[in-house]
Amino acid sequence: MKQYHLFIAFFRVGMLGYGGGPASIPLVHKEVVEKYKWLNNDEFSDVLAIGNALPGPIATKIAGYIGYRVGGYLGMVNAILASIVPTILLMIIILGSLASYKDQPWVQGMTMAVVPVVGVMMALLTWQFFNNSRKSLGWLSSVVLMIASFVMIGILSIHPGFIIVALLLFALTRTSKSKKAGEQS
Repeated sequence: MKQYHLFIAFFRVGMLGYGGGPASIPLVHKEVVEKYKWLNNDEFSDVLAIGNALPGPIATKIAGYIGYRVGGYLGMVNAILASIVPTILLMIIILGSLASYKDQPWVQGMTMAVVPVVGVMMALLTWQFFNNSRKSLGWLSSVVLMIASFVMIGILSIHPGFIIVALLLFALTRTSKSKKAGEQS
């Protein structure tokens, strides 16, 4: 039953994740955290942070990791196939069909109408992540980190992976220093 649920969860993400990997993250969150409760919010945030720091498509990496965690190697293969095969088939079928009608207003309107929905889904997930950060780090640290991240990613065009790795290293060294200070006192 676990393999079936893994397949269905990532199949839905693959079928409804319109707009690329980052746009499907809220759908993965909905399935993995809210529906099946395989991870909690903090664990999902960690998976997302590490997944963003590594090369390759984010949705596939998350599917592979969660599939492995829930169902071992078979779960990993199951989740990856469930997330990519429907998309590949849909691209072949739909894009092949839409290409002949791409200049029709209904086709252009259909693709543009999905964009605001994806924007709202990503905004809601962003708010949940910020709220989790606020609870653990406090308002000031969360706002400072959010603004600094926006400047580095949005204005200076630094790859998010470098920022995530730098923050992870900072957190690791900070924890080590805190433990040493605690042991000396």
